Amino acid sequence: MASQEPTEFVARPAGLWRELLAVPEHVVFPLAAVTAALSTPSAESRPVLVIPGFVGTDQSTLPLRTFLWSQGHQPYGWGIGRNVGPADHVAAGLDRMLVRLHKRHQRPIDVVGWSLGGVFGRMLALNRPEMVRQVITLGSPIRIDRNQSNVRLLFDLMGSIWKFAFVSRRLDVDRIPVPSTTIWTRHDGIVPGIACRQTPGPRAEAVQVRGSHFGLGCNGAVLRVVADRLALPDGEWRPFEVTSATRVLYPSSEGG
Repeated sequence: MASQEPTEFVARPAGLWRELLAVPEHVVFPLAAVTAALSTPSAESRPVLVIPGFVGTDQSTLPLRTFLWSQGHQPYGWGIGRNVGPADHVAAGLDRMLVRLHKRHQRPIDVVGWSLGGVFGRMLALNRPEMVRQVITLGSPIRIDRNQSNVRLLFDLMGSIWKFAFVSRRLDVDRIPVPSTTIWTRHDGIVPGIACRQTPGPRAEAVQVRGSHFGLGCNGAVLRVVADRLALPDGEWRPFEVTSATRVLYPSSEGG
């Protein structure tokens, strides 16, 4: 019998040792950023809300926001401090931030979220679709059982401190009412890569890259996708194009 790929609710992350790949990814970030900038189209300046991953702060997204700034965009950190998970002050603070940016720029906001930050970004789109132009997620577990993460114990510890808990054993924010791109890696050592891959649709795509979970914000292939998505004109959408020359950076889901 032919083997089948496990579903998102039974798959497991790659070994934590895979996250050692993040070290060289951060080291070569300056070169990766320059290369990505030279290989992506110029774009209209856009306000972009960038949300860090679990236990991360705006400091963790500084390289990504610096790259976006160099491309002429107006990136904003989330300004809430450390991402401690789905606490009340986090949800309220993110909502206020989105409303504030929407009012300031008088246009829908592009949202980029890393890991759990991407889950929050998709929830913003579900709650206020008129204020979100698109959501781009980096290694975000959009369909996952809480027991599948390699940081479950840390999440439970933070939850006991901040007095929050999962309302459900499973999380599923696969479908949202705005254009979306999920960027994922099969070598993710924190959450199962396939749990970060949304169902393709008319305005939804999943792009696979090579690399670690902790290195996604510095990954040159990721930077190219983010820049390309932000360059899409308002009201238009097309999937990210992978050419024969860039296939090494973006393996197919079957052959990655």
